[in-house]
Amino acid sequence: MSDRKLITAALPYANGPVHIGHLAGVYIPADVYARFQRRSGKDVAFICGSDEHGIPITIRAKKEGVTPQDIVDKYHGIIKKSFADLGISFDEYSRTTSAKHYDVSQDFFKTLYNKEKFTEEVSEQYFDEQANEFLADRYIVGTCPNCGNVNAYGDQCENCGSTLSPSELINPHSMLSGNIPVLKETKNWYLPLNDYETFLNQWIIEGHRDDWKTNVYGQVKSWLNDGLKPRAMTRDLNWGVPVPFPNAEGKVLYVWFDAPIGYISFTQEWAEKTGKNWKDYWQDPKSDLIHFIGKDNIVFHCIIFPAMMKAHGDYIMPTNVPAFEFLNLENEKISTSRNWAVWAHEYVEEFPGQQDVLRYALLSSAPETKDNNFTWKDFQTKNNSELVGIFGNFINRVVVLIHKYYDGVIPAGNADAEELIEIKRAAAEIAQYLENFEFRNSLTALMNLARFGNQYLQVEEPWKTIKDNPEKAAHSLFVGAQIAVALAQLSEPFMPFSSEKLLTMFNVEKLNWSDIETKDILIETGHQINESSLLFSKIEDTTIEFQIQKLENTKEENKKAVALQTVSQSEGAEAEAQIPKILLPAKDEIQFDDFTKIDLRTATILTAEKVEKADKLLKFTVDTGVDVRTVVSGVAESFKPEELIGKQVMILLNLAPRKIRGIVSQGMFLLTTKADGKLTFVTPDENVANGIEIG
Repeated sequence: MSDRKLITAALPYANGPVHIGHLAGVYIPADVYARFQRRSGKDVAFICGSDEHGIPITIRAKKEGVTPQDIVDKYHGIIKKSFADLGISFDEYSRTTSAKHYDVSQDFFKTLYNKEKFTEEVSEQYFDEQANEFLADRYIVGTCPNCGNVNAYGDQCENCGSTLSPSELINPHSMLSGNIPVLKETKNWYLPLNDYETFLNQWIIEGHRDDWKTNVYGQVKSWLNDGLKPRAMTRDLNWGVPVPFPNAEGKVLYVWFDAPIGYISFTQEWAEKTGKNWKDYWQDPKSDLIHFIGKDNIVFHCIIFPAMMKAHGDYIMPTNVPAFEFLNLENEKISTSRNWAVWAHEYVEEFPGQQDVLRYALLSSAPETKDNNFTWKDFQTKNNSELVGIFGNFINRVVVLIHKYYDGVIPAGNADAEELIEIKRAAAEIAQYLENFEFRNSLTALMNLARFGNQYLQVEEPWKTIKDNPEKAAHSLFVGAQIAVALAQLSEPFMPFSSEKLLTMFNVEKLNWSDIETKDILIETGHQINESSLLFSKIEDTTIEFQIQKLENTKEENKKAVALQTVSQSEGAEAEAQIPKILLPAKDEIQFDDFTKIDLRTATILTAEKVEKADKLLKFTVDTGVDVRTVVSGVAESFKPEELIGKQVMILLNLAPRKIRGIVSQGMFLLTTKADGKLTFVTPDENVANGIEIG
C-alpha cells in the first residue's frame, strides 16, 4: 500500500438533498477512511463534488418550471453544507458545471478522439415528436423485462437493480409528453468496451480476486462473462458538457463519461489551491486510488471509467473500489420520490450538536456486505445505551473523579500496567479493520475499549479505595485517564466532533496513529485537564416519536397518492371499498400549480373486453387523440363490454403506467357513483374531438 492516497466518493446528483442511505453507503465510511489515513501520516487527497449533468437534474427542473442551472445551484449548496455540517472532511468539494471541469472533460474526450479510440456510429434512438427532442435513457419509462416494474427507466430498473437499455423496455413512453416515442437516426461517438475485455479480465478478475469485496468482484465478473459492447459516450441533449467539435451541435458528453472525470478536474482545482502536483495522485503508479461508491455504480467505476483511463493511457487504475450495499429505512427501501428518507440537512436542524450520534448509528449499521436497516428506535438505543451509557459514562467518571480528588491533575500510576496493553491492542485492531474497509468491526473495537474502561473502573472502585488505599486509587485513575485519552484519539475518524471535545477536555493534541499503538502512556502524571463537558445526551422517547410520526405522515400521503391512481384500476373488494358510497367531506386544499399537473383529455373507447380470471376488470383500447393506449379499469360490475364501445369518456392521460393482471394500464377514466352504487362515466355534454384538454 502506498503512502499517497487519492480517495474519491461518488458524486451525488444535485437534484435533491442527501439522505442517510447516501451517508451510510458512501460518505461517512469514506470520511472515516480518509481521516484514519491522515492520522497515519499518509499524503491524502479526499475528493468529491456535485454531479450536475445527470438527467435527474433536467427532470427536476422541468417539474419545478425552472432551469437546470437553478436546480444545481440550489442543491449543490444544500449538499455541500450538509457534508460540512456532518464533518465530512473533503479536501475538495467542487461541481461538474465548473469551467475547469468543462476544460478537463473536453480535453479528455479530444485525447481519446485523436487516438482513434472512438467509433462513430449511426443508430436509431427514441425521439419524442411532440417535444421535438431525442430522449435520454432516463426520459424513457416502461416495464422492466426482468421484474415487471412498470416504472423502470431506460438505463436502470430501480426495483430490481437491473441495468437496462431503452430498447429492452416493454411499452416504453416518454416522460416529457407521455407519448410513445419513435425511433430516429442519430450519430454518436462510442467507446468499444469490448476492446478492453482482456485488460479488464487481467486487472480485476486475475489481479483482484482475493483483495476486492465479493459484491464488486462478482458483479464485474458477471458483466465480463456476458461480454461487453460499445457504449455511446455522447448524447443528444441540451444540458451537459458540449462535445468539443464544430459539427456536434446539440450533443453533450454522456454523463457517465464526464462525471468520473470530475475526480480528476476536482483534484486539479485542489492542487492549484495547495501548490500540489495533481499528476502525483493520478499518474504515479506509487499512488493508491480508492473509489467509495454504492453498488449501483460498480459497472461505471470498474468497467467504463477504467476503460476510459486505459484508452487515454496516462492514468493509474483504482487500487480498490469498496462498494457498499443499500440502507433501508424502517424496513422499507429508501425512496426520494416517495419522500421515504431521513434527510441530512433536516437531521442537522432537528438534532443540533448531535452529528456524531448519526455518524455512529450509521456506521454501526453500515451496509458493507448486504443491505441493512435503519430504525429510529435502534438509533435511540445506540445513543442512550452505547454513547451515553458506555462511552460518555466512562469519560465523565474519569474526568469528574480526577477533578474531585486531584484538582484536575493526572495522578501518579504505573506506566507498565497490564491494562494499558488494551490501548495498543485496540489501536492496532481498529487500524487493521479500516485498512480492510471493515467499518462496523472497527467501530466495535473502539467501543470495546470504552467497555473495558468502564469494567476496569467498576472493579477498581477508586471512589472507595481513595480512603484506605490512596495509592491504588491514584493508579486506577491514572490508567483510566490513559484509556480516556486513547478514546479521544481513536474516536476522531468516527466521531470527530466528540473527539475534538475530548482532546480539549484532556488538554492534549492529536497524535499520529502509530504513536497511539506504541507509546506506553498518552498523558503524563501532573498534566492539568479541563472540567468535564457534556459529550452525549439522552434522546427522549418524545423526540423519537416525532420522527416516527413524520414517517407515518409520509406513508399516509403516499397511500393517498396511490389510492388516487388506482380507484378505477384495483381489483376485488379493495377497489370496491375505495369507491365512495356517500358524499365525503372536502379534501385538503391544493395549490393551483398542483391542479395544472393533471392532464385530463377527451377520448373514445375503441374496444372493451373482460380480463381473464378477474370478475371486476375490463380491458379497453382507447383513442386519446394523441395516441391509442390500453386502460384496465374495475368497472365490469357496472357495464357490459359491448355497451361501452364507441363511448366518449374523460381520461387522466399522464398517470404513471401500472401493471394489472399482467396488462400495462396507461391511464384512468373519470368516473363517479350513482345512488344505486353503480359506476358511471363522466362524459362531455356533446361529442367533441378526442384529445381535447379539460380544465
